[in-house]
Amino acid sequence: MTTIERTKPELADDRFVGLAARIGAVAAEHAAEHDRDATFVTEAYAAMREHGYLALAVPEELGGLGATIRQVCFAQAELARHDGATALAVAMHQYLALMQVYRRRTGAPDAEAVLRRIADEGLVIATSGGSDWLWPTTTAVPTTEGFVVSGRKAFCSQSPGATVIATCAVLGEPGVDAEVLHFSVPLSAPGVRVVETWDTLGMRGTASHDVVLEDVLVPAGKITGRRPYGEFGGPLMAAVVHFAPVVGATYHGIAAGARDAAVAAVSGGPVPISRLPSVHRQVGLMDAKLRCSWWALLGAIDELGDDYPANPAAANTVMLAKRQLVTSAIEVVDVAMEVLGGRSFYRRYPLERAYRDVRAGTYHPFTPEATLYFAGKLALGDPGVTE
Repeated sequence: MTTIERTKPELADDRFVGLAARIGAVAAEHAAEHDRDATFVTEAYAAMREHGYLALAVPEELGGLGATIRQVCFAQAELARHDGATALAVAMHQYLALMQVYRRRTGAPDAEAVLRRIADEGLVIATSGGSDWLWPTTTAVPTTEGFVVSGRKAFCSQSPGATVIATCAVLGEPGVDAEVLHFSVPLSAPGVRVVETWDTLGMRGTASHDVVLEDVLVPAGKITGRRPYGEFGGPLMAAVVHFAPVVGATYHGIAAGARDAAVAAVSGGPVPISRLPSVHRQVGLMDAKLRCSWWALLGAIDELGDDYPANPAAANTVMLAKRQLVTSAIEVVDVAMEVLGGRSFYRRYPLERAYRDVRAGTYHPFTPEATLYFAGKLALGDPGVTE
């Protein structure tokens, strides 16, 4: 029985976890190849399209599977047990789909159409959120038809498999008094191109390439949000509230998979190493860290409730949970490698890849240290929307 199964309450629908496991089995077959070559996880995405996983969060009445944030997190954790890169790549789409569900609930007129397109057309949304999110260098120049946008975005995960990118640009010159526009553009639009830059330590199968925008026309009606330059509010706040749980669950799943691989490796044989007290303690330590961090996620989701806002308090709740998930995941993978010993250095074992993949968790906004800084600011009365 896996860690995720042991911590799974009845509210986490088995069909979503089972669906993630089926897709994960496909991803695992090709994970080593994509990691070696830094190529996109195309087979897993084909399986997602076939089984409707990309519409996981779309409400059933709009043609999707109707998973809640909680259920998406369980599914993502299961998928990551099989391949972290596949799970992280699609996490970017899943959190943006959840964000559209939130926007629909709060009255955004365009949100329902986006959700229907995900279900009916297979729309896949990428994001440049980790690139220049508070202070974009991409510029927007007003025209009679809307805005002409130019710039370069990094860390655009799943860009080879996406159809649109959700991004932002500064109106005029970047600076204190400037305004930031939020919008989406098709990756097939004139002036948009993907530049293959992704050659990294870990998460190599996410294909998080750069996206270049050269004089791309964005109609005025496609602007979905505005905010002051450098302000953490509006669209960014809504994004973070949905991003943190889904991505945190993904890193938890990587660690759970590493734990299971280590336990399986030392449990066989006539006199298994697992009888050694030190290994007993290490396995117990992994389970303790996994369960406590998962409880942190479930507690954060429960604290949000069903009718949650996208405000600094909600962002703080889920970011603290993500911090716990990420830091614990790194510790668990390290212990799993200690349990397995020198064999864990071989690339034929999944722990070597997990060791590299799980460390990417510290670089997503907010970083673990920035999370503490933000929590402290709120506790001391800061509104939490400025730099």
